[in-house]
Amino acid sequence: MSEAVYHPATPEIGQRRAALAPAINEAFDNFSRAVFVEGALPEKTKQLIAVAVAHVTQCPYCIQGHTRLAQRKGASPQEIMEAIWVAVEMRAGGAYAHSTLALHAMQETAPHTHP
Repeated sequence: MSEAVYHPATPEIGQRRAALAPAINEAFDNFSRAVFVEGALPEKTKQLIAVAVAHVTQCPYCIQGHTRLAQRKGASPQEIMEAIWVAVEMRAGGAYAHSTLALHAMQETAPHTHP
C-alpha cells in the first residue's frame, strides 16, 4: 500500500502552526476572512476564483477546501468545472505566451535565418 503524498490537514496541525507563530497566524486568518467577505464580488464568485487559482498553484488542500466552500455558496458542479477549465487554459496559455522568450533567445543566438 502506498503512502499519501500529502498528510491530512488536522486541527492539531492548525493548532501547532498557530502556536509557532501566533501573531502571523492570526493576521493571516483575519486577512483570509476579509478577502472572502461579500463585496463587489459575491462570495460564490470569490470561491470559484479560489478553485481556479488552487488548480494553478496545485495546492490539494486549497482545491478540496475551496471546492467545498464554492458548493456551500451555491456553485453548481458545472460552474466549478468551468472555473477549473479557465485555470487549465490560463496555465497552458502562460506556457504559450512565454514561448516568446525562447523565440527571442533563439533569434539572438542563431544565424539570422527566418522561417
